[in-house]
Amino acid sequence: MNTVRLTKEFDFEAAHALDGYGGKCKDIHGHSYHLKITTIGKPIEDAANPTCGMVIDFGDLKQIVKKHILSIFDHYLILRKDSRFRGLEKTNPRVRYVDYQPTCENMLIDIVGILQQHLPDEVKLHSALLRETANSYAEWFASDND
Repeated sequence: MNTVRLTKEFDFEAAHALDGYGGKCKDIHGHSYHLKITTIGKPIEDAANPTCGMVIDFGDLKQIVKKHILSIFDHYLILRKDSRFRGLEKTNPRVRYVDYQPTCENMLIDIVGILQQHLPDEVKLHSALLRETANSYAEWFASDND
């Protein structure tokens, strides 16, 4: 059976601030993010299985991303736990504090780690791309992280 890569793309809005950074990104600002997830696996061969012929149902992948990624990133303000903006959660429940500087690169690493915990065992994450602007993005490849 052939191995196939399956890709689904998502969009979400989020804000962040890069504490300690010297540029304009040190202050709270937002982006329209574009997330591209590529899985890899072998299509299911069991004719009795409703997902026969699929690596993973596109709808199932959508639900995994929606439940475990978009639910904690979409329309959230992402801040480092020691951020100088600490306390904003008192007036806005959509603040998420993280253990890392919320750069595009680190947010992507966080997303990859979450996805790897929730994909079915027979489906592997091949690559992920997080686009922060129309011409700026971070990429992750499983082959680079063996």
